[in-house]
Amino acid sequence: MPVPKKRHSKSKVGRRRANLGLKKVKLMVCEECKAPIRPHRACANCGKYGKRKV
Repeated sequence: MPVPKKRHSKSKVGRRRANLGLKKVKLMVCEECKAPIRPHRACANCGKYGKRKV
C-alpha cells in the first residue's frame, strides 16, 4: 500500500477541515399547527405535508 511522500502541514490540514463543521439546522413553521418543522418533511405534530394529510 502506498504511503505519503511528504508530511501535511497543520495549516494545510486545517484548511481542508475548515468545511467539515456542522451546519445550522434550517427550520420552517407548519402552516396548520404552527409547529417548527424541517423543510421538505411532513410535520411530526399534525402529520401534514403542505396542505395534505400524509
